[in-house]
Amino acid sequence: MIGSNRVRLGLVIAVAAIIIVMAQQAGAQASYASPNDVPNPYKPVANWAQLPEGRQWGQTSGVSIGPDGNIWALERCGGTNCADSDLSPIFEFDPSGKMLKNFGAGIFAQPHGLYVDHEGNVWVTDAMSKDGKGEQVVKFSPDGKVLLKLGQAGVAGKGPDIFNGPTYVVVGRNGDIFVADGHDPNYDSSRIVKFSKDGKFLKTWGTKGSGPGEFMGTHSIAIDSQGRLFVADRGDNRIEIFDQDGKFIMDWKQFGRPSGLFIDKHDILYVADSESSQDKAAAEYNGGCVRGIRIGSVKDGKVTAFIPGPALTGLSVGPDGVAADSEGNIYAAQVTPRGLQKFATN
Repeated sequence: MIGSNRVRLGLVIAVAAIIIVMAQQAGAQASYASPNDVPNPYKPVANWAQLPEGRQWGQTSGVSIGPDGNIWALERCGGTNCADSDLSPIFEFDPSGKMLKNFGAGIFAQPHGLYVDHEGNVWVTDAMSKDGKGEQVVKFSPDGKVLLKLGQAGVAGKGPDIFNGPTYVVVGRNGDIFVADGHDPNYDSSRIVKFSKDGKFLKTWGTKGSGPGEFMGTHSIAIDSQGRLFVADRGDNRIEIFDQDGKFIMDWKQFGRPSGLFIDKHDILYVADSESSQDKAAAEYNGGCVRGIRIGSVKDGKVTAFIPGPALTGLSVGPDGVAADSEGNIYAAQVTPRGLQKFATN
């Protein structure tokens, strides 16, 4: 009788566990309101960032917030790349928009992603190779001193120390480094590469495809308070969520076609969508989604706000990178139209 009761108890526990898992999966794929129809409680701030005299914005793809609240931005030397330029692509601004620093000249081919860690170090990915530059991840001190380089300068490939279009980098609480590699979805090079804090290769995961743990162009990566990795799988119109060992947890499609990701200390998720198309013949077709910035919570995946993108046509129009400060103001790095846009809370 005791044994029979134990069997029944075991079955009850197993069924309960299945129900919990099913509920979690249902929650992950909950049918939310259209990601275009939620409120927009933000207003643009015109001419916020003050560039030095004679400088103009190039393609701008990276933005991040430092631990002191200053805003960092990355632009492509007034044009589409920095390979033949002597300009510095990395900028630091105070909250008023005043420029404080500008460095990074002569290092990059096409700087792509910018991330500032909790110590104030500035990380930049270089997604193109030209003339012996590019295909690297570079770590700078807050004053612009090069502290670490990952990858081989000017060499593209897929290996433990070779990248093929690294788009973004993020650092975990223990110092582990995670690189989103494989900008071009046409190549089987989209993956996440994990390194120790001193740059030692640890592991990699991901291959070309649309299944769990597969990618079609990894374009950004962010970490929430639980340590989960959120990966912008742009070519598949989704965000994939993993633990730090690469175990797939779930995916979300309600945030549009993600180009940039940012998660603040309150676990609010900001997603920049610069490519969603409603043209069914386009490779970037994404149902009824339109371009812009979607805001929600990593806790339930619900989209709560949406900032529409500019009414322009073409590829990579509107916000490509995104970040938010402690007051909830949003900063959008734009490839087209070029520049750094601030959106303030109403």
